Amino acid sequence: MIQNVHPNSFTMKFNKNIDNMPVGENHPSYIIAEIGANFDGSLETAKEYCLAAKNAGANCAKFQSFKAEKIVSDKGFKLMDLKGVHGTWDQSVYDIFRKVEFPREWHKPISDYCNKIGIDFSTSPYDSEAIDLCVKLDVPFIKIGSGEITWLEAIEKIAATQKPIFLATGDATMSEIDDAIRTIEKTGNKNLVLMQCITNYPSKIESANINVIKTYESAYNVITGYSDHSPGDVVILGSIALGAKVIEKHVTLNNSNNGPDHPHSMDFNEFKIMINKIRKLESALGSSRKFVVEEESETVFVQRRGLYINKDLEGGSTIKETDIDVLRPALGIYPKYKDIVIGKTLKQDIKKNTPIYWDSLK
Repeated sequence: MIQNVHPNSFTMKFNKNIDNMPVGENHPSYIIAEIGANFDGSLETAKEYCLAAKNAGANCAKFQSFKAEKIVSDKGFKLMDLKGVHGTWDQSVYDIFRKVEFPREWHKPISDYCNKIGIDFSTSPYDSEAIDLCVKLDVPFIKIGSGEITWLEAIEKIAATQKPIFLATGDATMSEIDDAIRTIEKTGNKNLVLMQCITNYPSKIESANINVIKTYESAYNVITGYSDHSPGDVVILGSIALGAKVIEKHVTLNNSNNGPDHPHSMDFNEFKIMINKIRKLESALGSSRKFVVEEESETVFVQRRGLYINKDLEGGSTIKETDIDVLRPALGIYPKYKDIVIGKTLKQDIKKNTPIYWDSLK
C-alpha cells in the first residue's frame, strides 16, 4: 500500500529543459536510444550509434556506465542455475560484463560528439564514481536502471545531484517503488519520471502492463514513461496513448552482431519508423477539449440534417408536421426545433424542398 507520499511532491514539468525541450504534459515525448553494450568495444562504433540515433529522430543517445567488479559477483552468479537470458551466454556473466564495459575515458569524447551533432548524451551510472562522472559531464538526466531500485544509498546520491531522474521499475513491487520515491523525495529533488519496465530480454508484449503508468501518475503526480524490451513498437505506442512522456528503446545497427544486447534490440530502420509513428500519434491525440475543427467547417452542414418544406405552400399557411421533411444538408433550422416550427405561420410563399429558416416564419 502507498502511504504518506505527498501527492504534489513532484513537478509535472522539469525545472530545466532537456535538449531545449520541456518534458511533461502537453509536450512531445522524449525519446531515448539505449545503446547499452551495442557499441561492440569501439569508440568509432559508439559515435556511429549516436549519429544513427540523431538521424532517426531520437532526443538522446544513452549508454551504461559500469565496471564488472563493481556490478556483479562472479562467484554469486556461478552459484545460480540461470534459466533466463543470462543462462544463454557462452561466457560467465562476469566475463560478459567485463567485455562490454563502456570505458570511463570514452565518456567525454562521446559526450562532446553528441553535443557536436545535436543530440543529448546520457548514461546510467552503476557505481559511485560513475554518478560523479555524470555530474562532471553535466548529463541532462540520470537514468536509474530497474536493478538498482532497492539500492537506496545510490538512489539518494543520484537524487542529491538535483538532476532529473528517470527511474525504471522493472521487477519492482509498489512498496519498493514507494521506498525509492521516498528516498528521492527527501533530497528535495522534484524532477522525476517513473518508467514502467519489464525486466526480461526480450519481454513479452502480454506482460507489458502499460496501464500501470496511469497508476504511477495518479499515485505520485509524476511524469511517466516506458523503458521497453518487447518486440516491435506496440508497447511504446500504447504507452504514448496513455500519457507516457519518456520512451526508451534498445537500438542496434545489426541484430546479427555478437553481443548480449543485439538480439533483443530494435534496428535503426524500425526505430526511425517507430519515432515517426510516435510523432503522428502525438498529433492525433489532441487535447481533452472537444471542439469542431477547421476541416469540419463544411461537413458540419453536409452530414447533418435540417428542416425542409415537402410541398409548395402559400404565405399565411400554418405549418403541419406532414409538411416537414428532415434532410441533409443542414441549411435551415435544426431538427431539434421541429416541435417549435409546427404550428408557425409562413411569412411568404415557399416552394417544395426549400429549407425552413427562422426569418421565413411569423
